Amino acid sequence: MDTSELAALTDRARSLAAGGHRRVLGIAGAPGAGKSTLAARITEALEGRAVLVSMDGFHLAGAELERLGRADRKGAPDTFDAAGYAALLRRLRHPEGPDPVYAPAFDRALEEPVAGSVCVPPDVPLVVTEGNYLLLDEGPWAPVRGLLDEVWFLDTDPELRLSRLVDRHVRFGKPRPYAERFAAGSDERNARLVERHRGRADLVVRLGEP
Repeated sequence: MDTSELAALTDRARSLAAGGHRRVLGIAGAPGAGKSTLAARITEALEGRAVLVSMDGFHLAGAELERLGRADRKGAPDTFDAAGYAALLRRLRHPEGPDPVYAPAFDRALEEPVAGSVCVPPDVPLVVTEGNYLLLDEGPWAPVRGLLDEVWFLDTDPELRLSRLVDRHVRFGKPRPYAERFAAGSDERNARLVERHRGRADLVVRLGEP
C-alpha cells in the first residue's frame, strides 16, 4: 500500500472519529491479508484518538481447544469466543461512566489470549477492531456486523497472503513443512469462508504489495 492510499484510509477513519460519539471501525479479511498491519497504522496515525482491539484476543485457550478436539483447526470460527467478542463490542460502542474498558489481546509468542491487555479510555472516539470473521452472518458471529459502524474488507493477492501466512507460522516457531501444510489447509478453508461474506463490507481495499 502506498502513502496516498494509506492517507485516504486514514482520512476516512478520522471522519468516523469526528462523529461526536464512540464509533467502531472493523477491518476484515482472510488470514494473512494484512489486517493487523493496516489496523495498527490507522490507529497510530490517529494519534491517540483511536485504540486497536483485535478479535484474536478471543481465541480459546490452547487447553480448551485440546479438550474440545479443535486444536488442529485453531483459527476456525468455532475456535473463538464469538459471543464474548460481541459482548465486548457492545461495551465499547456504548461506554458508561469514567472507567476504561479492558480488552484481551493475543500473544503470538505464547499462542494464547491474554486478558486485560488493552485499555480503552471512555473518551477515545474510535475503536479499530480487526479479524477474519467480522462479516459472518451465522451462529454467534451474526451480531458482530451490526455492532460495527463501518467495515473494510482487505482483498489481498492470494500468493502474497499465503507467503505471509507461512512466514508468520515459521517466525513464531513452527517448522516450515508444518507451516506450509497448515497455511494451505486450515487457513485456506477459513479464507474461503471469509471471502464469501465480503459483500457485507462498506469498502473493499485492494492490497497487492506489502
